[in-house]
Amino acid sequence: MSDCNVYVSITGLKLTRPWYVLRFYWHAVLPLRQAKAASGNIRTEVKTINGVHHTLTVWEAMRNFLYSVAHAKAIKVFGLIATGKTFGYVTANISTWDDVHALWHKHGRDYDTEATA
Repeated sequence: MSDCNVYVSITGLKLTRPWYVLRFYWHAVLPLRQAKAASGNIRTEVKTINGVHHTLTVWEAMRNFLYSVAHAKAIKVFGLIATGKTFGYVTANISTWDDVHALWHKHGRDYDTEATA
């Protein structure tokens, strides 16, 4: 996809306590389903790497999903039970998981519920 720009977003969260796993997944499922079905979504994937739960999305337009109720609720809960980083960028090319993950490591900013809510 080289003729238009897309927005790539990757978030990686690590639970602060192992027993938060059910709460994490409870609040992750609905936003994940909504992202996959959202208008403007090109790609939505999840992957756990070294104990960090990642979500990778690629969008033509993300704004409607970003401000959805399910996403806002998840952000508030995740800020209480997990730590991590997020990174997003505009590009003309959709990169591989490995490339996006490397960018997340290098440029990701601390996950902050105030900045993302």
